[in-house]
Amino acid sequence: MAPQGNTGIEAEAELPEYAGHYLLESCLGSGGMGVVHQARSTSGMTLAVKVVHAEFARDPEFRGRFRQEVAAARRVSGAFTASVVDADPDAERPWMATLFIPGPTLSDHVKRNGPMNTEQLRRLMAGLAEALRDIHRVGVVHRDLKPSNVLLAEDGPKVIDFGISRPKDSELRTETGKLIGTPPFMAPEQFRRPREVGPAADIFALGSVMVHAATGRGPFDSDSPYVVAYQVVHDEPDLAGVPDGLAPLVSRCLAKEPAERPTPDELMRELRSVAASYDTQAFIPTQRTGGVERPEPRTGEPSRTAPPTAPRRSRRRVAVVAAGAALVLAVTGTVLALVGGGGEPRRPAGDRHPATAAVRAWETRPVRGEEGAAQCSYGSSAVLCARPGTVFALSPSDGSVLWRTATAGSRVSSPPVLSGGLVQPMAEESSRMAGLDPASGEPLWEREMPAHVALRPAGDMLLLTGADGGITGVDSATGKPVWSHRVEGLSTPYFMSFAGDPLAYAVDALGDGSSEVVALDPTTGEVRWKAELRGELKPVGSHEGSLFLVAADQLHEDVSAVVRYDPASGASRRVRLPVSRDDPRVGVHGNTVYLLTAGGSLEAVDMDAGKRIWVLETAVSRGSDPVADSGQVYVSTPDGRLLAVDAGNGRLLGQTPPRPADASDVVPAYLPAPVVSGTRVYASAPDGTVFSVPARNPAAW
Repeated sequence: MAPQGNTGIEAEAELPEYAGHYLLESCLGSGGMGVVHQARSTSGMTLAVKVVHAEFARDPEFRGRFRQEVAAARRVSGAFTASVVDADPDAERPWMATLFIPGPTLSDHVKRNGPMNTEQLRRLMAGLAEALRDIHRVGVVHRDLKPSNVLLAEDGPKVIDFGISRPKDSELRTETGKLIGTPPFMAPEQFRRPREVGPAADIFALGSVMVHAATGRGPFDSDSPYVVAYQVVHDEPDLAGVPDGLAPLVSRCLAKEPAERPTPDELMRELRSVAASYDTQAFIPTQRTGGVERPEPRTGEPSRTAPPTAPRRSRRRVAVVAAGAALVLAVTGTVLALVGGGGEPRRPAGDRHPATAAVRAWETRPVRGEEGAAQCSYGSSAVLCARPGTVFALSPSDGSVLWRTATAGSRVSSPPVLSGGLVQPMAEESSRMAGLDPASGEPLWEREMPAHVALRPAGDMLLLTGADGGITGVDSATGKPVWSHRVEGLSTPYFMSFAGDPLAYAVDALGDGSSEVVALDPTTGEVRWKAELRGELKPVGSHEGSLFLVAADQLHEDVSAVVRYDPASGASRRVRLPVSRDDPRVGVHGNTVYLLTAGGSLEAVDMDAGKRIWVLETAVSRGSDPVADSGQVYVSTPDGRLLAVDAGNGRLLGQTPPRPADASDVVPAYLPAPVVSGTRVYASAPDGTVFSVPARNPAAW
């Protein structure tokens, strides 16, 4: 079942609107130490800005490391890295701004497209050798070269993230007994004598990166970082799958002794003898998929379409690019839309599939002249949607606007929901809260909102988390506070709730590799149960009293397992994923958990069977949360498509035409999930449209 509301605070919610003079527009990614945002300068230049988490900003040692990162990144020319534009390591929240580089990470590319071919590998190795030469000649050792720190730009690979790099003349030294780096890509000397790590360690990492690019795995592989560390120091690398022409050179890079590894200049000379020529083909992969060229719907009104007849073929390219994640789609479209008048909804005149004859597709653009995907839900026999400053209701049958109401707040944290019989807008950065009449959109109550960190619905209540950690339960029907207190032992009281579940949930990391899960009755504020579970956990759904969570890999902060906890029996079941997943979007239906990774892998984990039952490579970069019903799984894409996948076997059943924004060269930081209600699926697209299609027979979409 899809989440009704998410009371957990997202990474970007804790960030200021600006870092220095740079407007933070969207979150590109979040790590253990900070958040990287796409930002814009006063002149309009697009940048990537890294802002340090508040807890680390209070740590003098970390400030020293961040200052070192800025210094190291500034030393390098920028031809093979992301040039530093500005930085303030002494700010209350330290930050650094670099040029925005379009292109996927090598990690995402391999996940999405599989291993590179020989020519791509040669270009990659030559580009990384040039980058390391550029880095080393200014006296910097990167020390964390890995696939996720390599961007595949059109003009060659770029090395990013100098967070643990060390200039040779740095006064900051690695503490005794503390290993810093990523074990599968660390050199033997990083484990044995970390204080003596030099440029040759980056060459060893380059060899490991090349094996990953050629095979999809590392030269030393194990689920345990301790086993990996032993293999790196003592065992020979596994080079099976590396092309014969490159394997000897990769093997030299992976020599145990630093002096036996080639320098970047030696690598480039060897590569010139291996390959007769280099081309300028971009690293970014292309995929062809069906699509539709459609006339623009009338602004602010639905429009009408006729069924497809005598289709004509056309082509258009939709570029979808974000820093660290990019996807180029060559879309083959069929022109089938005819624009009608009179403000009628856009829909087929007929339906060739009797099973869905009573359900007609439609699309509308409810907000005049505005692009960007609206966040929608279903309630009180209406599609309830929100954009910054506006909440509106649409007719489920034809998409016509039933009402529209202006709201306070410049951001929408989640879709409006029906709570306490009223529509509750979920606007951030607002000083007021309100309950709207679901029939007219008129406010039935309005209240001044106290200073807060998070506002989320839970059943017929609104949970307001204060900056001091206190929680207030507000009656959704009246807007009046019912209770207010702190939950003992809970340092981060950011609650999540799920449709049909009477409880709200929060998780607190205990610092020893385990987490405390707290279940709260939102009506009374009473704690119903607590449980201590292994791993760094996040609630993702519930079903018949059981809570579903995902567990993060403590080493890489990727999701490594799915957990089901039954509070009635105290039993938990943990299903480990075959491969850890980087920041997946998650949905739950029944006892099945669906995960969509940033690189496009959609997989289903059956918690009853205790195993993954299927995986589908969708090639969707940074899609929405997957939403499922009894037979299908639905996902929205950054170019405005809606995908339907068979929930039983993972087969793609159909997809709608793309509906990209005019400025379609950037992947949104967050995509609203589709909404399933009865025989219909509702979704929103980056071009500003909201649309509906029959839930059954997606092949006809």
